[in-house]
Amino acid sequence: MWKWESEVDQPKGVIVIVHGAAEHHGRYKWLVEMWKLSGYHVVMGDLPGQGTTTRRRGHIQSFDEYIIEVNSWIKEAKKFGLPLFLLGHSMGGLIVIRALQEKHHDVKAVILSSPCLGIVYKPNKALELASKGLNIIAPSFKVESNLSVALATRNKAVQDTDENDSLYVTKVSVRWYRELIKAMEEAQKQVKKFQDVPLLLMQGGEDKIVDKSLVKEWFNKVDLMEKSYKEWKGFYHEIFSEPERDQVFEAAQRFFDAHCSEAK
Repeated sequence: MWKWESEVDQPKGVIVIVHGAAEHHGRYKWLVEMWKLSGYHVVMGDLPGQGTTTRRRGHIQSFDEYIIEVNSWIKEAKKFGLPLFLLGHSMGGLIVIRALQEKHHDVKAVILSSPCLGIVYKPNKALELASKGLNIIAPSFKVESNLSVALATRNKAVQDTDENDSLYVTKVSVRWYRELIKAMEEAQKQVKKFQDVPLLLMQGGEDKIVDKSLVKEWFNKVDLMEKSYKEWKGFYHEIFSEPERDQVFEAAQRFFDAHCSEAK
C-alpha cells in the first residue's frame, strides 16, 4: 500500500483508488498526480496476485481476498481524518461494489469507472464447462487472459508503455476466472444491498472489455438517493487513459469536490 499526500495547505479529502484486473498501481501515476494537485491525498495498493505482490501471480483462492485488501486500504485512509472517497476501475469497480454490499463504510461518494459487471468475450460453452471442472481439480491452472492493451485504450502512448510493462499480468488461473464470474453475479443479485452513497458511474461508450449493457442494468436497479450515469461516446474501456482523459478527470473532480463541500 502507498500513500501520496497533497501539498496544499488545506487538503479536501482522501481517495482510495482500486485498480483493475491484470494491472497495478504504477499505471495510475498521472491520475494520482492530478488528484494531489487538486487537493486530495491518495491511498492505493496492488491487489493480491498483481503488480508488485509476489504471491500467486494471476491467482486467488477467493474474490474475498480483494475485498479484505481494499478494506485495509480504507482503514488506512480513514487515519487522515478527512472526507473519504472511493474510485474503482473495471474489476476495481466490481470490488468496490462488493465491498459496499458486504459492509457499511463512512464514505462520502463513489466513482465507478467502467465497472466489471459483465464481460464482452466469454469462453465457448465447452471451455466454460471445462473451467468449472478445473476449478475443482486444478484451480491454479493458468490460461492466457487475452486482455490486450489495444482493447483497453485508444491512447497510443499508454499502449506502448503497457506493451513493455513487466508487471502486467498476462495469465490468470481458472479459479481467478470462476471467482470473477461469481462476483459479477453476486453484484447483480445483491444490488439492493449496495450502500446508499452518492454515486457517479462513468462508462466507455465503445468498451471492448466490459459489457456496458450489464453495467446499465446494474445502475438502473441500484436504489440510491443520488446517482449519475455518464457514458463517454467513442471511448474505450480505460476512460482515465484515453486521449481525452482531462475531460474525464474534470468530471470526476467536480463530483468529488461537490461532496467535499457537503461534508464540511
